[in-house]
Amino acid sequence: MSIFAELSQLLFPSRCFGCQRLGPSICSACRSSWHPHYYKSTFDNLTVHSALFYTPTASKIILAAKESGQKGADELIIEAIIHVLEKRSVDSSLCRLVPIPSGRASQRRRGRSFIVDLVSQISDRTAIPMLDCLQLSRKVKDQSRLHRDQRARNLAGAFSLSCAARGELILIDDVVTTGATLREAVRVVNSQGFHAVGPVSAVTACVAQPLR
Repeated sequence: MSIFAELSQLLFPSRCFGCQRLGPSICSACRSSWHPHYYKSTFDNLTVHSALFYTPTASKIILAAKESGQKGADELIIEAIIHVLEKRSVDSSLCRLVPIPSGRASQRRRGRSFIVDLVSQISDRTAIPMLDCLQLSRKVKDQSRLHRDQRARNLAGAFSLSCAARGELILIDDVVTTGATLREAVRVVNSQGFHAVGPVSAVTACVAQPLR
């Protein structure tokens, strides 16, 4: 470790994203609950492939990336999504990664569109092209405290397409809970003149266990 790194650690000691204890960005105990596997869920003819269950530790890691911009937390989510893409043996010549966009207010607060930023990095590492074709066309509420039906109403008609292209679309998001976001994304893709060569599917870092 360099002198500068040692001094930085003394002045700004790192904490685990999961439990906030001083030490590495993710401690061995929290790492045991953030260990990418492969889970497959199907609803409304959409197949969702995920790396991890949405545990309290996973929630804290996603919040650290999404709301605090922690690069180490970004890296954990990126690695989880790439893990699933590799398990699926995605053909980079046919597939396009379609990120689920953040709302404008969230983008201003965070200084970025969270998933678009992560998918851009995933695209660079995997050589699977990113197709940033979805946009939020109206304001939506924070979904964290909404139940299934409220989430569906909140997102109904919220997405629009900014462009179209052919290929197998893979929607990318951080977590799927009720499926409302992905369901609306699929609806708008299929309703605005876009017909993919292959089926539309989705990849997320985490899946809520009741959905699975």
